[in-house]
Amino acid sequence: MKKISKSMQQELTALAAKPEHEIDFSDISATTEQDWIGAERGKFYRPVKQQLTVRVDADVLAWLKSQGKGYQSRLNDILRAAMLDKTRYQ
Repeated sequence: MKKISKSMQQELTALAAKPEHEIDFSDISATTEQDWIGAERGKFYRPVKQQLTVRVDADVLAWLKSQGKGYQSRLNDILRAAMLDKTRYQ
């Protein structure tokens, strides 16, 4: 991750502290429902990956691998879906 310079950090801190009513939105037109048709939430979101060692039952791993290339991504997708489902209903 790229380090933020001290001056940039000061500018970001000042902007974060600025009250919303002081922000000039005059050069930005208001959005409508039509503007959001086809929009996808999180399309460009790329979470940071972390390498780890995990033990998985042999039959589970065999099943994941039997689905073709990308078994680790599939495992991640399954875990993410479970995480989102769990957080959605808590």
